[in-house]
Amino acid sequence: MTGLPAQPPKPPAVPAHFQTFLAFDFGLKRTGVATGSRLLKSATPQPTIKAEGDARFAQVAQRIKEWQPDALVIGVPYHPDGASHENTERALKFGRQLRGRFGLQVFEVDERYSTTEAIASGAKDADAASACIILEQFLRNLP
Repeated sequence: MTGLPAQPPKPPAVPAHFQTFLAFDFGLKRTGVATGSRLLKSATPQPTIKAEGDARFAQVAQRIKEWQPDALVIGVPYHPDGASHENTERALKFGRQLRGRFGLQVFEVDERYSTTEAIASGAKDADAASACIILEQFLRNLP
């Protein structure tokens, strides 16, 4: 252990044929959701999932069936200095569960300040707005 803060992982290359994405801002009680496309490089908020455990995954399954995304995107929170914390591990576990349950590639985005930005913008649903911010950040970085 070097004592240096953990750095967010470098994102894997996104295949060019991946055009549509479903993004999640994971929370213990609420999970924000957004859809977006590579072509438009924009995201649209969807109703927030207000469920935990298996009930959450049932609602995720409904969204995947409805939107048929090519891949999923999750926000992974870090401390301002880049160090991980409990919610970092929870979000990463959620991503692994999504991958395992739905067989879709999951891309991780450093989501520091996304909820703060969503609240500052006056969003009615900060969780869904945060998912949009996460997805738009992801889409902006695609070639």
